[in-house]
Amino acid sequence: MMFHHEQLICGVDEAGRGPLAGAVFAAAVILNPDRPISGLADSKKLSEKKRDLLSIEIKQNALAWAIASCSATEIDEINILQASLLAMKRAIELLHIKADLVQVDGNKCPNISLPCEAIIGGDNKVQAISAASILAKTARDAELYILDKQYPMYGFAQHKGYPTAYHLEMLNLHGVSPIHRLTYAPVRRLLS
Repeated sequence: MMFHHEQLICGVDEAGRGPLAGAVFAAAVILNPDRPISGLADSKKLSEKKRDLLSIEIKQNALAWAIASCSATEIDEINILQASLLAMKRAIELLHIKADLVQVDGNKCPNISLPCEAIIGGDNKVQAISAASILAKTARDAELYILDKQYPMYGFAQHKGYPTAYHLEMLNLHGVSPIHRLTYAPVRRLLS
């Protein structure tokens, strides 16, 4: 006897393509249709407090979730697009359940064996991608708070590594740290 299950969709998104420092993070989430989570949206549209609360709810209610990253060194070696796709692949491969379909935010799919579709603006259109967006962002922010304690002179807790005026000023003042992305123009300029 065959039983029919609903198609399992794995949503995937990344966080941290633009920053000058730290890893790029990706998350993969398979939501549980029997345990819906309200308030899911693109992580950039939510407050940090709301993201943190939703992150806990996603981890408690999803059928499966995983978070992976690519380091600043890997980003410099293979470029940010390839590093983002590799972080996504790593997150998908960490899941203990196999999805029927992977839906990725953006216009490129990672190199995986499962059926995959890229959806531009997917973090606003697909709940599972919104959930992945939230997990990737909260994981990356948590990492930057740790890095802020290791390298307090840069102010990572405030700007999360993005190229704000303050971050650029501190970069000029203190030089490049081991977690800065050396191939990014503002960092590269300081090294030349």
